[in-house]
Amino acid sequence: MPNVITVITAVHGPGAEHLPDAYKSLLEQELPDGWDWQWVIQEDGETDAVLPYVPDDVRVSFGQGRHGRAAMARTMGLSRAEGEYVKVLDADDMLTPGALARDLRALTDNPGIGWATTRVLDLLPDGSTVGFEGDPPQGPIARGSVLQFWKAHNYRAPVHPASLFMRRDLLLALGGWMALPASEDTGLLLALSAVSRGWFTAETGLLYRKWPGQVTSQAAHADEREREARFAVVEARARVLAGMDGWRYDADDTK
Repeated sequence: MPNVITVITAVHGPGAEHLPDAYKSLLEQELPDGWDWQWVIQEDGETDAVLPYVPDDVRVSFGQGRHGRAAMARTMGLSRAEGEYVKVLDADDMLTPGALARDLRALTDNPGIGWATTRVLDLLPDGSTVGFEGDPPQGPIARGSVLQFWKAHNYRAPVHPASLFMRRDLLLALGGWMALPASEDTGLLLALSAVSRGWFTAETGLLYRKWPGQVTSQAAHADEREREARFAVVEARARVLAGMDGWRYDADDTK
């Protein structure tokens, strides 16, 4: 039986039409001998809009549940995760060829590292791509450095949380994604960084689709009062984790 990387995708009705592109990007992944991926698709809600786009593949599982936004859907999807490693893939995004293998190599070659991210390009409606300024150099990300950068740069993280690849036991220990209406992946990124070193891969690993129906393009996402509340609890959690004596993750210590 192969070793497995679990790819978790939360999806709601309007984004379901992009699932075939995400699936195509999974099919293009080449993994080392003895490895394969499992795709866990979890609908945020219970509608008839998503299932028609779910591919007929034994490596794919589909679940539904009460509406609670992406954080709850992803965390519920963890109940079906079989892999030692978990990769997040939003329904409207796509992996680049080789992305999973690079993520896997980052953690297997560096057993003391708990999570990895990669360079991300925005995919615009006209098919063009735009990169981010200020990506860190390829290599380890010091524990705690993400919060420091985030605070110093007007709440902008140094790496993109939509590209996270994590050890499943660490993800479970942190409780999955934060129960927030948005920024749940940023909250997880800061929590991961508070207790563990990470890794950044400079080669592009994710195409982040920009389109009118995405949640982050909605007016509510920019509501200042909600934004302040989200970021306050994100920061507080990261600081508490960082300050807890003995709460340091090292994969070597979990064997």
